[in-house]
Amino acid sequence: MKRFPVIIKNLNWYFGKEQILDRVNIQVQEGKFYSIIGPNGSGKTTLLKNINRLLYTPQDAVFLDKEDLTRLSHRKIAKKMAIVPQNTEIDFSFEAMDIVMMGRTPYLGRFEEEGKEDFKIVKEAMEMTNTWSLRHQNIDTLSGGERQRVIVARAIAQQTPILLLDEPISHLDLQYQHELMKVVRGLNQQKKTTVIAVLHDLNIAAQYSDILILLHEGSIVMMDEPAKVLTKQNIREVYGIDVHIIEHPSTKKPHIIPIG
Repeated sequence: MKRFPVIIKNLNWYFGKEQILDRVNIQVQEGKFYSIIGPNGSGKTTLLKNINRLLYTPQDAVFLDKEDLTRLSHRKIAKKMAIVPQNTEIDFSFEAMDIVMMGRTPYLGRFEEEGKEDFKIVKEAMEMTNTWSLRHQNIDTLSGGERQRVIVARAIAQQTPILLLDEPISHLDLQYQHELMKVVRGLNQQKKTTVIAVLHDLNIAAQYSDILILLHEGSIVMMDEPAKVLTKQNIREVYGIDVHIIEHPSTKKPHIIPIG
């Protein structure tokens, strides 16, 4: 039986008088990998922040396991959803391992200290993201890509059934982009973690996602498997560019080549 842990119903969101999201309706199926795509200003990050209540989310618009998100405590949300934000700047000079350990906070009592199991989970998360060797370095001495991987490790250490990522590969070199996406896809396939990611790179979104959500001017143009969403017509109408679309030789997913 299909489960839908995240349901969005007629979500409208305004910044002042400007409407950013317009009647967004989504049912997120458990264990699937969703990517939100669309040009700059289409509302991708705003949608993701509404799902996690990082913005003022309207009542009766976003539901987490059938409960209105606005009626849940932040601790309860943090036990069900972890997020990798777009901005990974840290204001304090903590060691990388301390940053990842913050992912265990929702499970600790007010004055409770981390135990052996917490350290085991943190080590596994850092090894998965290739950051264990950075564990004793201060976060403000790391490169943007290293810091990004540490923040992803923190989210993995949170061990939630839902993982949200806002442009998780934006500061990474090509090698680490695919390495990180393979880690996230592995969590999705092996542990049935439901993933919702904002991605700019259409080819990476196509290769790793089950479902693409194509946004334009705050509305959903189409939500379906990559081959159905990434058509020449959709890309021309939303991005204003003509493309060739070929089949990726390894994954058989669509691969987009802009026409110069």
